[in-house]
This record gives sequence, C-alpha cells and structure tokens, in this order.
Amino acid sequence: MIALSSRKNLILTLSLSIFILFICSTIRHNLFQSGALDLGYHDQILYLLSQGKPPIISFWGYHFLGGHAEWIYYPLSLLYRIYADVHILLAIQAIVLSIAVLPILKLGQKAGLSEQKAGLIAIAYLLYPLIFNINLFDFHPEVIAVPLIFTSVLWARNRNTIGFILSITLILGCRASLSLLVISMGFWLFIFEKRRWYGLYAASIGAAWFGIFTAILLPIFKPDGHHALGRYGRLGSSIGEMAINIFLKPQAVLEQTLTLPNLEYLLLLFIPLLWGLHWRYLAPLIATTPILFLNLLSNTLAQKDIVHQYSVPILPFLILSVIATVADGKNFLKPKKWILAWCLFCFFALAKYGYFFGLYLSDLDTWSANRQAITMIDTQGDVLTNHNLVPHLTHRAFIQHPQDHNFADDLDRYEFVLLNVRHPNYGFSPEGAQQLLARLKSEQQFAPIFEQDDVYLFRKNEHPFKVEQ
Repeated sequence: MIALSSRKNLILTLSLSIFILFICSTIRHNLFQSGALDLGYHDQILYLLSQGKPPIISFWGYHFLGGHAEWIYYPLSLLYRIYADVHILLAIQAIVLSIAVLPILKLGQKAGLSEQKAGLIAIAYLLYPLIFNINLFDFHPEVIAVPLIFTSVLWARNRNTIGFILSITLILGCRASLSLLVISMGFWLFIFEKRRWYGLYAASIGAAWFGIFTAILLPIFKPDGHHALGRYGRLGSSIGEMAINIFLKPQAVLEQTLTLPNLEYLLLLFIPLLWGLHWRYLAPLIATTPILFLNLLSNTLAQKDIVHQYSVPILPFLILSVIATVADGKNFLKPKKWILAWCLFCFFALAKYGYFFGLYLSDLDTWSANRQAITMIDTQGDVLTNHNLVPHLTHRAFIQHPQDHNFADDLDRYEFVLLNVRHPNYGFSPEGAQQLLARLKSEQQFAPIFEQDDVYLFRKNEHPFKVEQ
C-alpha cells in the first residue's frame, strides 16, 4: 500500500528521503570529493553576502549576478548570518528535492488519482535517478525551483493568483536560464491548461527577467560575455547572435543536435518514467522546450546526462505528464509492484551510489593529512589550494585553485598555499603539482609548516612555524 496522504507515511517518507540525501552529500563532501565548482562557488557567495562584502567569486573574478543571476541568494544569506556553514547548502538541497512530493500528491489528487496512485507517482519521483545524482553533485540553486515549479502549476490550476506570482518569481531567482523555462511554461499554461492570465503573466515576467539579465546584469557584471556560449560551437559569441543563428544556420543546428550522445541522453531522460508516459499526454513537456533544446545543442556532454544540473528543470514536467497519463489510465504498466520494480531497476542502474565504493574512496590515503592541514589555516587570508579542498576553505574574500595553465601565476597575494601533490585534482596534473611544489620550496617568502602524505602547507614567512611531520 502506498498512501503518502497518510500523515504518518508521508512524514516517514519525507524524513527518510531528506536523511538519505543529506547524509550522502555530507559524506561525499567530507571525503574531499566536492569541488570549487560548484559547491565552493555557491558557499562563497552566501558567505560574502552574509558578511556584507562584495560577492565577487574569487576563482571566477566577477560578481555572481554576472554568472547566473541567482538573486535568491540574497534572502538565503540570512541563514549564513546566523551560522555560516556549507552543510546548510547540503541540507537545503536535500529538503527541497524531497518536499517536492507534497505538491506532486496534491497535483495527483487534483487530477482525480487515488491516494495510492498519487503516492506511487511521488515515489517514482524520489526514485528518479537524477534526484539522487544531482544531490551528490555539489550544490545548485536550480533544485530550489523543483518544488516551486510543481507548486506554481498547482496554484495555476487552483487559480491561486498570489501563490502563483510568488512561486514564479522565486523560480526566476534560482537561475537566469530558468527565465526561458518560465516563458515557455507561460505558453503551455495559456494554450493547453486554459489558464490565460497565468500564462500571460509567466511569459511576460520570464521575458522581462531574461531581458534584464542579458541587457543589464550581464554587461555590467561580466562584460566579456556569458561563459557558457563556447558550448554552442559556430552559433555565435553572444546570446543575441546565437538566437539569430539558430534560425539562420539550420545546418549547424542539425549537426549539433542529430548525434548519438543526444539520442542516448533522451533515452536516459525518459526511460525511468517510460512506464507512465503516453504521447497524448506530453503537452507539459512544451514548457521544457528551450532547456531541452539548449542541452541537445550543447557540445558539453555534462548537459546530456542525468547526473548534472542541466536536466533538473525538465523533471517536473515529466512527472506532470505521468500524472496526466495515469489519471486517464493510459500507462502501459498497471500493477503497482511492476511499476515499483521498474523504478527500482532504473534507480539501481543509473544512480551513482556506486561512487561511494570506488571513486569517492580514491583519495582516502591523504584524507587525514588534508584535515590536519586545513585546521592549521587559522586566518581568513588568501589561500591557494586544490580544487577539491576549496569548499572547506571558502569563508574568505579570496581563494583560488591551481591548474596547469595558471599554477605559475604570482603567488605574492597568498598567505597560505595548501597543496596535495599526490591527488592534484581538476585540471592540475601531477607534473604541474610537482613544479609548483618545487617553486614554493625555492622561494624564501614561503615557509613550510606542515608536510604529511604528500600534502604540503606553506605560509608566508612573516608567520614562521616549525614544520610538523
């Protein structure tokens, strides 16, 4: 029996989901498997905002509003004023991904589903592999939009104007590209849901925010252009140029979309919910058209999987299609036990839980040394350290991670250099790490204060310390 509308079962399911997701992401972080991009990036934004400092992301070099314009961080930074800790982000992510089952249940009941069927779809959502995978992949504010998308559709169907305005507005604060989703969502609401005013509002505010970002925020905070444009090959060097060339260069569009990786991506996206999808009830996916198209058009494979954040906005509309299909009895799998078996099979086949038994243990031989060295960085001075150590030290105005193309940059600004030579990580080769280590040992401005298991900590000479072995 799956009746999540039962208060006891609902609380138990939500608590278990939040606990599992939070514990998994926390373990990954504490095993030094998180990174500057993206956990360190978002943690530093909230820390700087909470301290009243300019939110300039040090390893990007510009204001965060010039990246993805996640203005929702302004209210979230109030939490960091109370207590600044990266685990707050991990907890937020686990909570918002889990509580999406609440509007899912309401939407199911609104569509005429029984408590059992609505609960079954909610369980299918929690077992969708992307939920587990994105929770592991650092932190992304798009996850906050997931329950908001469900809630906005529920409020539109219930004609709750204030609730709809609030949810749509908050969605836009989670990432600038979600404005495209909101625009197309407005079209879907207007044409297919017959919610004229709600559709017009969504399309209008989405277009307005997209215009503000591209015409005002981006030129002010990142005048050299959006960093993601390089993923779209010959289509242009600016957002406007790319939009025009989509129509003027159809051959280039076809070359970048009609590929085997894209076919594989579509299969990965749909297979976990294929039991409950029918072509007659795919209208909600109209809202995902711009996001899906950008993923297919990109030459970055990370946009073509169910591991990274790029497919997160698509999932709510897949679930809405499943709700519509099941409500009309067109799902090709009927018995609940077979549906659960399908969902469990896809979860175990596609979720990345196996990383805890392999990939996430790859740096365990330097774990203790990393922890000891981090505790010795006792000021908020500038730090240079490995990409995977950055999220443990981002509560400062400037921190950078070395890569092969920049490790020889000027070291004068850093008070500390923490280097794991054995596991250099993310674009930093063992050869580059050895060269940087040799340079630090030869330069008299830095004194070694810690060395263990190929983990080295240097500090500027004005703070001499005895080397610990």
